[in-house]
Amino acid sequence: MARYIESGCRLCRRENLKLFLKGDRCYSDKCAFERRSYPPGQHGQGRSKFSSYGVQLREKQKVKRMYGLVEKQFRNFFAKAERQKGITGTNLLILLERRLDNMIYRLGFANSRNEARQLVQHNHFNINGRKVNIPSYLVKIGDVIELREKSQKSAKVNDSLEGVARRGVPSWLELDKEHYRGRILALPSREDLTMPIKEQLIVELYSK
Repeated sequence: MARYIESGCRLCRRENLKLFLKGDRCYSDKCAFERRSYPPGQHGQGRSKFSSYGVQLREKQKVKRMYGLVEKQFRNFFAKAERQKGITGTNLLILLERRLDNMIYRLGFANSRNEARQLVQHNHFNINGRKVNIPSYLVKIGDVIELREKSQKSAKVNDSLEGVARRGVPSWLELDKEHYRGRILALPSREDLTMPIKEQLIVELYSK
């Protein structure tokens, strides 16, 4: 599967928003976005205003990169959100939040979604007692996500859990650090998602 392998910091600078793609580095003085908060490239500091299409495109790119998806994956999620009842934009964000790699990140087992995706693919987690290694797996209310016993000594995971106090765990999730376990208490509402996302612009872009 295609994946982005270049500098993650360039993506934050391109979208003019800290996307927290590099874990703890994003909270430190080494963060490239803090040092150079303008788009990358030779003409990054001299770019003009975007057209209405450009604004819509940048919003889509921002959300796609935030959750670490390629275009085909993102379109599939949008199509699924469109088929559901309710507001398409809200449906899209909730579907993205339900991805297993995102939930691992939200619970604090990983410092970034990229790191969470790698942990899932390497068979480190069970859901309701069964091994799941698909990052795009959609969790449901009541699901229990548990780090497998052989992985509980991982220094990377334990270091990440130590940083949970700084990042916090969303109210719709429950973390049991002692037993390396998390539970889905509810699905997030739109008000729970505090990242500056204008999902209506994405709906308008794909509706053309």
